[in-house]
Amino acid sequence: MSSRDQGNDSLEKVMGFGGFGKKSKQFDLNAIFEETRRNAKERNKERNEKMEEESKAKSSNFIIPTAHNISKPAKSSSSKKQSDDDDDDSDDDDLIGPPLPPGMLPGGSGDKSAKKPAASSDDSDSEEEEEEEVDDFFTPSSHEIVLSHGVKPISAIAVEPSGARFITGGQDFDMKFWDFAGMDKSLQSFRELTPCECHQTVSLQFTCTGEHILVAAANSQAKIYDRDGYEVLECVKGDQYLNDMYNTAGHTAMLNDGCCHPKTRTEFMTCSNDGTIRTWDLRDEGKKCRTVRKCRDKAGRRTKPISCCYSKDGKTLAAACDDGSLMFWDERKKVSTTSVVRGAHTFGSDTSSIEYSNDRFSVCTRGGDDTVKLWDVRKLKDPVASACDLPNFFSVTNCTFSPNNKMLVTGVSVKKNDGKKGKLVFLDKTNLEVVNEIPLCDSSIIKTIWNPRINQLFASTSDGNVHVLYDVDKSVKGAKLCVVKRRKKINQAEIFVRRRIITPYSLPLYREERERSSRKQMEKDRKDHVKSHRPQPPLTGRGGAGGRLKAHGSTLASFVMKSIAKDTFDDTNPREAILRHAEAAQADPKYISHAYQDTQPETIFQDGDEDDEEDEDSHIIIGSNKKPESEGGEPSSKRTKL
Repeated sequence: MSSRDQGNDSLEKVMGFGGFGKKSKQFDLNAIFEETRRNAKERNKERNEKMEEESKAKSSNFIIPTAHNISKPAKSSSSKKQSDDDDDDSDDDDLIGPPLPPGMLPGGSGDKSAKKPAASSDDSDSEEEEEEEVDDFFTPSSHEIVLSHGVKPISAIAVEPSGARFITGGQDFDMKFWDFAGMDKSLQSFRELTPCECHQTVSLQFTCTGEHILVAAANSQAKIYDRDGYEVLECVKGDQYLNDMYNTAGHTAMLNDGCCHPKTRTEFMTCSNDGTIRTWDLRDEGKKCRTVRKCRDKAGRRTKPISCCYSKDGKTLAAACDDGSLMFWDERKKVSTTSVVRGAHTFGSDTSSIEYSNDRFSVCTRGGDDTVKLWDVRKLKDPVASACDLPNFFSVTNCTFSPNNKMLVTGVSVKKNDGKKGKLVFLDKTNLEVVNEIPLCDSSIIKTIWNPRINQLFASTSDGNVHVLYDVDKSVKGAKLCVVKRRKKINQAEIFVRRRIITPYSLPLYREERERSSRKQMEKDRKDHVKSHRPQPPLTGRGGAGGRLKAHGSTLASFVMKSIAKDTFDDTNPREAILRHAEAAQADPKYISHAYQDTQPETIFQDGDEDDEEDEDSHIIIGSNKKPESEGGEPSSKRTKL
């Protein structure tokens, strides 16, 4: 007995009790694990024996493919039990499951690898290579749906990263929200709004999380909406009277493009005709931009950036300008460019798109000179490859990479009523050779997006439609959700017809208003320049009203000249002008017949010196009927007034 136990016994005798409580129970973990493993083996043996008996009852040819019966003949159940008890490792390798047919067993009649092992391996390798080649240039185009946005060209389209929703915006100033899960076969949008009145949408893009949407229109202020269509912020407008763009808080000219950061959900970028590229942050609420980068041509003059983008890691910014140049900036640098490519596309043509690939080294550009070019950022002196004869009539036509980074996709423009079809062109990334072409419609293809999550293609056209291409086997959700839903039938019993009750003698409070036609209301609204957005007509009266001057005095110079020039306004006395014709009226009366000529009273006109006499009489006391006598004592003469 140890000294500690002896000390406890002596303490128990002194304190007068038998012990310090119950001792903690001790467990042998190794024994527990061994018992559990043994029970599991027994259960598996019983299960395998039952399955083996059932398989023998069905067919004597079916056997359980285990390690023993593959290499050796089948043994009896008793011998199998003994071998299992002797060798635990072999039991762990046994296969548990339903029996396989004899043709599928190694060495059976259906085993081709036993007869030709070398040839089968070669054939399998070749088949895998062929499948890989086919998959590299696979396009999900077996099925198609068409959604109608309007009748004007759709200049912008954005797809949520998850592929559940997408947004369209066009030259009709409207922006529509589409939800695949909420649509049926009618293919109707669930929300429509006008983000910027009288300005067409040039760019739409979701943030990296899909929480917000960047809207860039043809004005100078970009907007941020949430995914449900509610406005979050509007960027501030810059001061147009300042020449240095560094001193302005926002853009001063129309926007050309916008892009969201691929990693940071609160950062986005815009480019404008004022020659600057500005980065913004959602946390600043659009009150001031974060950075300003100027675009300059070879001579140092201002040039307009047409399109811009981030690299996939967000560390590099790229822009394509109207002089045909490409510019690249490091995100950490705010002024100087890291590299510039002059003459990448034809001077004066709008390079409508620039985009990075997933490998971060390749950049594709879509030029207004009907070309698509591929660049390597490590060697920008010459393009890696270029493709020609791809017409582009719009300044927003884009090109994009496929999800597997093996192809480039772009749209081709066609003239109206030319007989040609607008088509999607798929180019090999290595040499930009045409791999596939998909004709879609009789109008131009403007925007194309290939969503990797749902593996579906979106293409917007100049006739106001959106074509969604998908494959039944390899595409997921998206358009496959809405094409299987039936249209909701309208229950006629639920329609409530409101009848109008005519009560002519009722009080105005309880009298129903008369139904007015919409045409009259439209004509009334048309006359209101606020509702119809019609410019106010020039003032026709003399002077001005409401702070506005007349048409010829709308400017300061014309107003000053008007005040200096001779006033030709006729201020003659109308009474004198009428009396000039008194003698002619008496000699040849036209308005009074001869029967009343003798009975007319004699006309007595007032003398012209009445004003002078009134001045003389100004000292008469009010209420008196007489004048004071003159100095000579003679009373003043009184003139009869008629």
